[in-house]
Amino acid sequence: MTTRVSTFPLRLPVSMKAALEKLAERDGTSMNQFLVVAAAEKIAAMQTEEFFRERRAHADDETFPAF
Repeated sequence: MTTRVSTFPLRLPVSMKAALEKLAERDGTSMNQFLVVAAAEKIAAMQTEEFFRERRAHADDETFPAF
């Protein structure tokens, strides 16, 4: 299976690009791969927050067992 990809220009402050290059090198990945993984982690974190926010909205505190 081939993953479709998209490209776009990314503007970074010079200091941030330098930090990303160092971190990617330390991680043993390309800067592109490092950024892809970082974006995936951020997306997962935000989607998890939304999942629990939605679950909380449907919670019934009165029927939740108190421990």
